[in-house]
Amino acid sequence: MKRLNFVLLLIFSFVLANAQKLMGFSDADAAKQIDWEKQFDAQLNAQNLDTWLQFLSSHPHHVGSPQDKANAEYMSNLFRSWGYQTEIASYYVLFPTPKSRLLELIGSKPYKAKLVETGVKEDKTTNQLSEQLPTYNAYSADGDVTAELVFVNRGIPADYEELERMGVDVKGKIVIAKYGGSWRGIKPKVAYEHGAIGCIIYSDPEDDGYTQGDVYPEGPFRRGDGVQRGSVMDMPVYPGDPLTPDIGATKDAKRLDRKDATTIMKIPVLPISYEDALPFLQSLGGQVVPAAWRGSLPITYHVGPSKEKVHIKLEFNWDQKQLYDVIAKMPGSEFPDEWVIRGNHHDGWVNGASDPLGGMIAELEEARVVGELAKKGFRPKRTLVYCAWDGEEPALLGSTEWVEDHQQELKQKAVAYINSDGNGRGFIGASGSHTLETFFNEITNDVTDPQTGVTIKERKYANTVVNADKTARSKLIGNKYIKLGALGAGSDYSPFLQHLGIASMNLGFGGENQGGEYHSIYDSYDLFVKFKDPGFQYGVALSKTAGRVTMRLADADVLPFDFSTFYKTVNDYTAELKTLLETTRAETETENKIIKEKLYDLAKDPKKQYKSPSVKEAVPFLNFSNLENALAQLKESTEEFQKLYSKASQMAPAKQKELNDVLYKAERSLINSNGLPRRSWFKHEIYAPGYYTGYGVKTLPGIREGIEQRNWTEAQENIEIVAKALQLYNEQVKQAIVLLK
Repeated sequence: MKRLNFVLLLIFSFVLANAQKLMGFSDADAAKQIDWEKQFDAQLNAQNLDTWLQFLSSHPHHVGSPQDKANAEYMSNLFRSWGYQTEIASYYVLFPTPKSRLLELIGSKPYKAKLVETGVKEDKTTNQLSEQLPTYNAYSADGDVTAELVFVNRGIPADYEELERMGVDVKGKIVIAKYGGSWRGIKPKVAYEHGAIGCIIYSDPEDDGYTQGDVYPEGPFRRGDGVQRGSVMDMPVYPGDPLTPDIGATKDAKRLDRKDATTIMKIPVLPISYEDALPFLQSLGGQVVPAAWRGSLPITYHVGPSKEKVHIKLEFNWDQKQLYDVIAKMPGSEFPDEWVIRGNHHDGWVNGASDPLGGMIAELEEARVVGELAKKGFRPKRTLVYCAWDGEEPALLGSTEWVEDHQQELKQKAVAYINSDGNGRGFIGASGSHTLETFFNEITNDVTDPQTGVTIKERKYANTVVNADKTARSKLIGNKYIKLGALGAGSDYSPFLQHLGIASMNLGFGGENQGGEYHSIYDSYDLFVKFKDPGFQYGVALSKTAGRVTMRLADADVLPFDFSTFYKTVNDYTAELKTLLETTRAETETENKIIKEKLYDLAKDPKKQYKSPSVKEAVPFLNFSNLENALAQLKESTEEFQKLYSKASQMAPAKQKELNDVLYKAERSLINSNGLPRRSWFKHEIYAPGYYTGYGVKTLPGIREGIEQRNWTEAQENIEIVAKALQLYNEQVKQAIVLLK
């Protein structure tokens, strides 16, 4: 018997020694966790995703619609049936809808824009005309304006610099811009700053129409009358209800007067199809546009101004609408006051099958199976909070108002926020707090790609190498590590990360599901199952991926945060900024020399109007020393922390609790209570949406945008601010080291 026990002990020791390691888990707990995850995978059912998508996308479900409320109640009932403590949290927000829309070309060849998308017989929901929001841009100003038209390409600041050199002024004009190149709200914002009185945005077929592939229903690309709806609120200043910045939009909240809301656009803005855009573009005179500005319509593109005038008349119902956030909790067995939050929004511009429901149904299936596992004894240590946000499309309304309403509690309890927003076929995409990068790479080793049978990390690696520039491929071969992208804006992680400093991630699959249905009536169940994710294979893959992230964060003995990846990332960002400054200095010196020697004047075509650029102020040398010193100290601390981290899973539970508290609150030290320049709502010193890019991220934003906008004083001030934030962050790392020792 003693010999048998000895043999069993040897076998058990061998199994433990060769068991898969999980970051933050002891070997024994890792084995249990892996077993639960195998059971989790086995119970995921693609048919559920199909059933839920059919119901949730059966009618338009924009903010304020009957289906929006019905969907919230439907999901709330599902969560309750799976054993979650569930509530619907309501907020009351400003959400404008069109009262009247008119766009016309006046003169010898008059044209009145149709402003309507046509239903197709192959798609059962595209003909729900009475329920659909018209094609419009939310938070446009009311307006009745008539003026000449000017083409401004993508409508970003660099395009206006080019127009100025061409002698074209948009002051007092209406501009027409192509979608793409920036977030849509940047286009009217920059137009207004240059004196324009109206803005039209159209989808060029070069970007997502017939140039890219067959249009719907033969293929997934944008039809000639397809229109991209969307918000043009100035969200890089602050998202959420424009009348209640920094506070939850509860029924009795104190609200700004609408005229005092800085994020509502100042000029009328209207999106149109490329069919409607064609007559307006044909009306343009002036010079031929630069080669990079040209689209795929069968015309010669001119900058304008137009030979005839354009008339825009827009009027909106500025109504307050009720939001329905679904909040479902499974209390933690050991640390109920530590929350792991998982979210996806449920509102759409129309039927919203891909955006957002492709991600929402994956989250629902995660939650269902976790509920089933709970019945079998799975009880994560930390509280799981599953959220279905309302009002994301207009302005991240539901998530922002909930976060602002619960900000003090979230600062204490929120361990991490895991977001998704739509989903499709292809490759894993992930961005987020870089403390979670090592942990996420571990996850990608354990999820199988449904089309190839390799891991999602292998598939991502293959895609990266094959599609890389040929000169860069040799450096990529063999490096399968996934570098997390940085988070800008555009989805519900923004209030968690950038307002409160809660470590966050955004996940989704895509790359093989391109199309032109975005924010149109064609984002439907029928298009989704045919072109986006047939068989819901990648919906299940997202459930497996995000489910592992959420479950492991909720159940780890020690939270799987890696400070060294954060240090390396910020160090790289700092090197980028120094290179940016040096490049800007060299380019400025060269440009000024060219201008002073009148080379532009000599090189230009005398038959074309082209104004030489003006001499620019010389670029000074900025002092990065305090930031470099802070990084050097952080490097030393993070290296010591990582050497000690492997011991953390063996610590006494009380010490682990202390350590975990330090780990998940470290990100809070990167929050500056004063916020970023000109936008105090955004408080994170490392990640923010760009002031002139919107969705696109600006890392070390206070410094980077100071350099880009040639505000040298502001750039220097923000170098010092970031250095102090990193010093505070380093104190957190040192505190963690003391606990580990």
